[in-house]
Amino acid sequence: MTLTQPRTSDTFDALLTALRRDLPAAALSTGPQTAPYATDRSGSHPDGEPLAVVHAAHTDHVRTALRHAHALRVPVVPRGAGTGLSGGANAGAGTVVLDLSRMNRVLDLDPHDQIAVVEPGVITAELDRAAGEFGLRYAPDPASAAISTVGGNIATNAGGLRCAKYGVTRDAVLGLDAVLADGTPVRTGRRTVKGVTGYDLTALLTGSEGTLAVITAATVRLRPVPEATVTVAAYFDTFAEGAEAVSALTAARVEPAMAELLDGPVLGAVDEAQGTDLRSRGGALLLLQCDGRSAQAEAELAVRLLRGRAASVETTADPAEADRLLAARRLALPSLERLGRVLIEDIAVPRTQLAAAVREITAAAERHDVRIFTFAHAADGNLHPILVLDHATADTADTADIPEAAWQAAGDIFTAALRLGGTLTGEHGVGTLKRRWLTDELGPAQHALQQRIKAAFDPHGILNPGKAL
Repeated sequence: MTLTQPRTSDTFDALLTALRRDLPAAALSTGPQTAPYATDRSGSHPDGEPLAVVHAAHTDHVRTALRHAHALRVPVVPRGAGTGLSGGANAGAGTVVLDLSRMNRVLDLDPHDQIAVVEPGVITAELDRAAGEFGLRYAPDPASAAISTVGGNIATNAGGLRCAKYGVTRDAVLGLDAVLADGTPVRTGRRTVKGVTGYDLTALLTGSEGTLAVITAATVRLRPVPEATVTVAAYFDTFAEGAEAVSALTAARVEPAMAELLDGPVLGAVDEAQGTDLRSRGGALLLLQCDGRSAQAEAELAVRLLRGRAASVETTADPAEADRLLAARRLALPSLERLGRVLIEDIAVPRTQLAAAVREITAAAERHDVRIFTFAHAADGNLHPILVLDHATADTADTADIPEAAWQAAGDIFTAALRLGGTLTGEHGVGTLKRRWLTDELGPAQHALQQRIKAAFDPHGILNPGKAL
């Protein structure tokens, strides 16, 4: 792969001239207008601000931008809503941001085949609402569903609250329309549930963080809205006890659609931000949802298993009450962001190792004297240890100013996850913040192989350089 070389002002001038000539005036921003597109929700910040932002409204805009950037070897950073949590959409000096948020149409929704074709800028919750008009839903349900885009979810292979039963984004993506680095359009996958013709490029592009191609449309699978849903809320004295209870449910073959576990400090932060009183109920909250025709029976089994382990257990089939409980989970990160600068991790471990991972996180916090708040997609072993730094550090977005103790705590958590048979990232992606630990998980041989795959798609290395690999 030929990496992008330092560009000159003549190169930048040539690119801007070409973009102004071939794109509508409203599709191009330069100067101070690019500043909001420099960073994502991770809190990290690149060096400088983008050269330009292309606001693509059609695939032709994407092809035009990539064709010129490829010819001049200028880096391109694809971007959806900017809600990523690992620095994957950060765009520094000398880059062009390809903003896909205006490509926000649902192109087709077929209730009979239970599929939809959507542009990448469609908000995840809006797709779910559109499907709901036909008694269907889009199963992937990240906590950011109300603000994140389908394209961004595909770029990171996002998980979400319902992934325990319905899988992650990759499990819902049947096919993709994408544009390669040189502007060549490609179509992968199909509209059928089955299909094994050729290599599975759809799965490869899903989770590639914009480093292989730019997605311009996705064919996704929809599912029927469950006939019934029962929500269980169980409070525990400690987070570790809640994790052990989830392991017991797994051993008993209980398969909830959702199993979200929040520790006491997270509950306290939600209470402070939202005016609730969750922390007074216990040191951890487990939210289960069982759905489908056997929802009630499965919830009753879960309750029987939880009694004796939990300080209290309650159930509801009332959607409004369930939404109130789930709001605490969806508001967990915004509530923590009020306390200081956050470093957001998302390790995943085998489900049988969930309680062990919780103990490792607690030990890392104590060892390095760092505040760590933890919540989890507990039924699939995906934990989110959130390091909250003090307000003095929160005033800057430069990763160089993050205290060494925070990096050491994060490193200890990643090392523990790998030792327990897990991974550095379950759903947020590597971005820029986790690259230093990448080879620890992949090993040198696989890392080199992945770099060769990158070079095959993007020989000049212009697509989101410095991310993922």
